[in-house]
Amino acid sequence: MLLNTELALICSRSLQKPCAASFGRLGCAPRTFLPVSARLSRQSRHASTATALKPREEAVSSEARHIQLSQQDELRLRRQRNIGVSAHIDSGKTTLTERILYYTGRIREIHEVRGRDAVGAKMDHMELEREKGITIQSAATFCDWDATSPTTGEKEKYAINIIDTPGHVDFTIEVERALRVLDGAILVLCAVAGVQSQTTTVDRQMRRYNVPRISFINKMDRPGANPWRVIQQIRTKLRMPAAAVQIPIGAEDELKGVVDLVRWKAIYNEGVKGIALVESDEIPSSVLALAKEKRAELIGQLADVDDEIGELFLEDKEPSIDQLVAAIRRSTVGLKFSPVFLGSAIKNLAVQPLLDGVCAYLPTPAEADVVAYDSTKGQNAPPVALAPAASAPLVALAFKLEEGRFGQLTYIRVYQGSLKKGGLIYHARTGKKVKVPRLVRMHSNEMEDIEEIGPGEICALFGVECSSGDTFTDGSTNFSMTPMYVPEPVVSLAIKPSGKETPNFSRALNRFQKEDPTFRVHIDHESKETIISGMGELHLEVYVERMRREYNVDCTTGKPQVAYREAVTEKVEFLYTHKKQTGGAGQFARIAGFFEPMEMDPETGKEVEFENVIMGGNIPSNYIPAIEKGFYDALEKGMLTGSPVTRVRFVLKDGSYHQVDSSEIAFRTCAQGAFRENYLKTRPVVLEPIMTVEVVAPVEFQSAVIGGLTSRRGSIVDSEVRDDEFTVTAEVPLNDMFGYSNQLRGATQGKGEFSMEYKLHLPVLPPHQKELEEAYQKTRLQKKS
Repeated sequence: MLLNTELALICSRSLQKPCAASFGRLGCAPRTFLPVSARLSRQSRHASTATALKPREEAVSSEARHIQLSQQDELRLRRQRNIGVSAHIDSGKTTLTERILYYTGRIREIHEVRGRDAVGAKMDHMELEREKGITIQSAATFCDWDATSPTTGEKEKYAINIIDTPGHVDFTIEVERALRVLDGAILVLCAVAGVQSQTTTVDRQMRRYNVPRISFINKMDRPGANPWRVIQQIRTKLRMPAAAVQIPIGAEDELKGVVDLVRWKAIYNEGVKGIALVESDEIPSSVLALAKEKRAELIGQLADVDDEIGELFLEDKEPSIDQLVAAIRRSTVGLKFSPVFLGSAIKNLAVQPLLDGVCAYLPTPAEADVVAYDSTKGQNAPPVALAPAASAPLVALAFKLEEGRFGQLTYIRVYQGSLKKGGLIYHARTGKKVKVPRLVRMHSNEMEDIEEIGPGEICALFGVECSSGDTFTDGSTNFSMTPMYVPEPVVSLAIKPSGKETPNFSRALNRFQKEDPTFRVHIDHESKETIISGMGELHLEVYVERMRREYNVDCTTGKPQVAYREAVTEKVEFLYTHKKQTGGAGQFARIAGFFEPMEMDPETGKEVEFENVIMGGNIPSNYIPAIEKGFYDALEKGMLTGSPVTRVRFVLKDGSYHQVDSSEIAFRTCAQGAFRENYLKTRPVVLEPIMTVEVVAPVEFQSAVIGGLTSRRGSIVDSEVRDDEFTVTAEVPLNDMFGYSNQLRGATQGKGEFSMEYKLHLPVLPPHQKELEEAYQKTRLQKKS
């Protein structure tokens, strides 16, 4: 194994020139008594990573893995980690990230999320975030860590990229795009609340992009902390095999440290803000029996998911530390297991061992299967495996946009190849050639200029026009990355400036829409109102407030409107002719086929489909896209409530055309007419968004809370009582949730809190549908008059 100095030398040679700003970073050995100010500054690293994506069921192209990693690449990748910190709201993600940055020397002082000094946590750099005490935008940073190897006990220097994500469901797109470009994650759980509603959502997002995770049970200092109940919830609610790799020494306010079950050592934090780590081979007698029990449980859980440990378990042999560490790593990277760490970020306890766990158990970029598609070969082209080699052709993904002081800031992830300042890159979607004027590495809202970035690094570009999810190459390939999943908005508001409309109004809406794929803007053609749509009331409230602060535009908003949808329920055959004769050439188009209900694809979220099964060329192929466009145009507004139509498949079976009078516009109009003429025959229904609502309140208010939810047409799904508080989970229509926060506050004397996330759309009750239809028709008549 190379010494750290040799590795630093190899890494430094991969850069054209070290970046002075970046390299005044402070670093600290995790188990010394040195104060922060005495830490040695470190030189820049040239990090390299690759994204953990879904395992491929289809065959990989023959081009796969034709690029070999050099020794320099392998060395760089082995010491690289790219992680996200994700959890339910108020689980302590940002507090944990603040400690990580402090212990790795990236910041000199710790500031709390709601601190009295009014500074706020480093990763919550927006004024609104510090005021509300929540994370609104994900923030990227990087650090170096001298990790202790669990097998040898020696220090090894690792480079870690971190993205701190929001916990509130209204900003779920921030979690979605972060996990799209990361190799691993820390799933933070509250030791008291355990697995909550947004924890389940984050778990689903991690599974969507196959991101391995280690779990960290935070807030072990709180009264009622019960890590064993939380671990059982991970196994049952998240369906993820898990076991503790640590046990606490002490409980609640007596929490003193942890016992490492793998290395069999007691670990304590000492010094200012827990900066020094003290290890002892002597396990306290008060926890010795529990430590032996939980180590046996760890081995038993691993035996279920790892063959090597399974064989040792059957032979009743004790695995060595090397075998245990290798099994935990194999199972974690293989998405079969999650090692569970314990601690308290706010009390500065056991954060450094968690960092050691990140380095020991989460995957390197070289262990991730990353694929792209050749855009010239159509949608059914086999995936091509990418290799995180610096010499490979460039492939990078723009995953997040921000409007900075110097123009659009584009966060980008380099999958393979290298990116240089002043170099030329090609936009895969448009084919445009772009020069990279400025290349920066982000530390929350701070930037440091760099000359070159290696494969897999997260960086940012200025002066590059693109959209979220676009791919960039060096022009030698036609590769394109798969886009991230974007959920549909569920709440809408009518918005208008309080005074005279200025250019800043439309400028702000355009910017927000470009930055956030879940924020939508459209003009209602009948009312001429500007409608904004998003993931929840808080989501839209934040953007309205940002318009006031950042663009000096005060706005008034209407009552929140639920994003209803319409869906067909019966199959209907059709034959429709569009014929229009004018003075010159007319319009003629005839199509035949059927409309039928369609179930949502759980993988892609697709609910609408156009299928062409015409044989023999009865309609020229150049008219088929126009028919498809006409179909999608017709879906924008249903005839019952004016809501978008979903869950429908259009199958085109036959048709005819005229040599002179047929055109694309004729077939597009024909498709629209066919759908509208037959829509009511499909017996359409109105769908409303159903939300998963989780309420936590003192146990004495249980009946009042459940009564309040059932009065809002809620169905109770689960309830749990622990100590002096209870949690209830219900499914409630979004339309009935407006104003619930005030009711809950009144029913629980201000002690109850709730979180809400979108689950699915379901048909409304017939009386409610009739009311919605009548209200829509009344509105149309008023607008006409």
